Amino acid sequence: MATTTDGGELPVPHRLLATATRLFAEQGYDRTSVQEIVEAAGVTKGALYHYFGSKEDLLHEVYARVLRLQQERLDAFAEADAPVERRLRDAAADVVVTTIDNLDDAAIFFRSMHHLGPEKNKQVRAERRRYHERFRALVEEGQNSGVFSSATPADLVVDYHFGSVHHLSTWYRPDGPLTPQQVAEHLADLLLRALRP
Repeated sequence: MATTTDGGELPVPHRLLATATRLFAEQGYDRTSVQEIVEAAGVTKGALYHYFGSKEDLLHEVYARVLRLQQERLDAFAEADAPVERRLRDAAADVVVTTIDNLDDAAIFFRSMHHLGPEKNKQVRAERRRYHERFRALVEEGQNSGVFSSATPADLVVDYHFGSVHHLSTWYRPDGPLTPQQVAEHLADLLLRALRP
C-alpha cells in the first residue's frame, strides 16, 4: 500500500493514483483492470469512481499531474528576472529532471495515450501545446533580441528539445552512469549550443 515519506497512509486519491501508475507501468494500461487497482490500493470501486470517474480519468491524471508541475515551473523560469539565455537553459534542464523524476508517468502516457477518448485527448494536446508555446516564446525572445541565432525556426528548436525529452523513458535508467541532473545539463547545453549565433 502506498505511504507517505513519514510512513503514514496516503489520502485515497493519491493512493489510487500511485497504485494505478505502478500497475500501468508494470502491466500496461489495457491489461490492468479496475478491480486490480482497487484491491492493490485497498479501497472500494466506489472510492475510485468517486474520485476519478473511470480508469481513463486515472490515465489522464497520471500525465496531467506531471504536466501541471512542469507548467508551473516553466512559468516561474519564464517570468524570472534573469537573461533569456539563463531562463531558457533553466527551463530546458528542468523539464528533463522532472520527466526523469516521473519516468513511469511519461512511459505510461506515451505508450497509452491512444486509449484516451477524443475529449480527453484534445484536452491533453491543448495542455501540451500551452507548455510548448511558453517554451517557444523564450526561444523567440532570444532570437528577436539577437541573443540566439534565428537560422533555425523556433518551432524546430522546440521539437528538437522535446523529442529528446519524450524519448527519455525508452533509455534512461536510474542505475545508469548519469544522474538526472547530468542528463539535464547535457541536453540543455546541446540546446543552447544549437542556438548560439
